[in-house]
Amino acid sequence: MRMLPAESTLPDCVKGNRKILQGQCLSVVSTESPVKHYCCYAVIMVLTVAVIVLSVALSLSGKPENDNCGPCNASCPRGWIGFGSKCFYFSEDMRNWTSSQTSCKAQGAQLAQFDSLELLDYLKRYSGDFDYWIGLHRESPEHPWSWPDGTEYTRLIFIRGDGKYCYLSDRGMSSSRDYMPRKYICSKPNMCT
Repeated sequence: MRMLPAESTLPDCVKGNRKILQGQCLSVVSTESPVKHYCCYAVIMVLTVAVIVLSVALSLSGKPENDNCGPCNASCPRGWIGFGSKCFYFSEDMRNWTSSQTSCKAQGAQLAQFDSLELLDYLKRYSGDFDYWIGLHRESPEHPWSWPDGTEYTRLIFIRGDGKYCYLSDRGMSSSRDYMPRKYICSKPNMCT
């Protein structure tokens, strides 16, 4: 164990008043030169500026290409829900298939059309326990299913029933006759795309 030095071996400024020790005898207590301290401060300042510049650059690089749109979900009309490149409207009122399609057209849309299982799963989750008309229809059970824009259905999943008009339920997709009243889903392109 080391003994503290006797008071007689300490410098004059250390003897007695501590305020003198903190202020005037700094060179005795700390062997670091003030230049080293200034260098450390300079490095800290440079690093702080670099972090700020990088943060700003990263936040600007995440903007959509079309600056007028902002976030693409925000470009769907009020009451519509964005998913991917489309906006969807889930009706509260019930209509037959033809009247549902007319209502969608009045909003600049058409009965819902999708081309992936991911989007179909999303629509099924969002629709809950209700049955919703979608855009698939056909001339007769012998004809292929097609969308309102004329594209043929690619058979993502099996459609139950022999009806001419398709609806989405919690069990998948089924077909029915036109006159059955159901809720409906409209879709249109997202304004950002």
